[in-house]
This record gives sequence, structure tokens and C-alpha cells, in this order.
Amino acid sequence: MLGNNKKVIIIDYQLGNISSVINAVKTLGFNYELTNNKEKFEYASHIILPGVGSFKKGMENINNLGLKNAIKNYTLKENIPFLGICLGMQLLATEGYEAEDGLKNNKPTPGLDLIRGKIIKLESKKEKLPHIGWNNVKFLRNTPLNNNIRNDSHFYFIHSWVFECEKKNIISTTEYGSYFTSIVGQNNIYGTQFHPEKSLDVGLGMLNNFLHINA
Repeated sequence: MLGNNKKVIIIDYQLGNISSVINAVKTLGFNYELTNNKEKFEYASHIILPGVGSFKKGMENINNLGLKNAIKNYTLKENIPFLGICLGMQLLATEGYEAEDGLKNNKPTPGLDLIRGKIIKLESKKEKLPHIGWNNVKFLRNTPLNNNIRNDSHFYFIHSWVFECEKKNIISTTEYGSYFTSIVGQNNIYGTQFHPEKSLDVGLGMLNNFLHINA
């Protein structure tokens, strides 16, 4: 679908179930490349950072692969549309307090710092963690990402940590014991705490919206 050698770059930083993201992008008819070679970012029409795992391990892998500066350059300077999914969303933050074992780390780990904020444990006195399953998403504002997506649509979640950020960057919230940010966004950068690639037609609709930004 994309011309001029442009393609959707899916970042492989050795965490998470990437196959479902690949299948979703293929289903939508877009050219893609799964890579952790930062030189390939030059050909990106869009960049997706998926992932399941801990904040600390995620940033450790990104740093070890030498990807942090490349991600920041292509999103902040080149304005390539960027989508972080689940852990990929959390890594957009300034810092996170999740250790490799999923417990709280007293010393924060620096994140990508693409959207100011921090990753903290989800507060839930009644509900069990992790938060697993389908839950509704309440949009606070309209963006290209949620264009034509019905408010209160259900998406698939699996997480115990959440993104605490400024209200201006919150696109949607979800309730699980307490309200948390389920979509963040700033300019060309977006993040979903849920997995759109595992959320049936409504999730594919949101991914399709993202892949048509600036197209």
C-alpha cells in the first residue's frame, strides 16, 4: 500500500508477542518490516513499538540495541507517526518504577521521555492484578487515532502498571478499581495501554486509523 519504499517499522526489542501485531498490519494491507536495526528507520512511514514485560527490562533492551536516540530522532525531529502498545506505551514515559520482576523499584528507570510522565503501579483495592481482559475505553477528546471509534468501546488489556501524565496528553481513561490512562497522545506520538491488535474489529479500526495518519 505504501510507495517510495516506505513501510511500517515494527521494532523488535526482544520482548512481547510481536506476531499478533504483524498479523494485524498484514491484515490491513500495509507493507512492514520487523527490525531492531536503527538504519532501517529511514524507510519508516510509521513506527510501532509493541511489547509485554517490565519497564526496566524494556529500556535495558532498547539501550543495549542502541535504539533510544534513533526512536527519539525519528519521532521528535522527523515527525514519523509513532504508536506504543502496552509496554511500548509505558516506555514513552520519562521514567518508570517497575523492576524486572514486576515489583516496585525505589529507583526509577529513565524511559524514552517522549511524553512527560511516570509509570506507577495500578491502584486497585478490590480488583486483582494484573488487569486482564476486556474493558471499556472512555475518550476525553477526538484525535486521528480514535476517529470513528465509538466511545466506550471495549479493548483487550493485560497489565499491572499505568501511565501517570498531564491531563492534556490523556486521550482516554478506563476504570479498573480506579481510573487510569488507557490512551496517551502528543502530536504524532500515541500510546495504548490495551492491545488493539488483539481487540477484534474495533482494534483493527484503531490501528487502521494510526496507519493512515499523514498518509
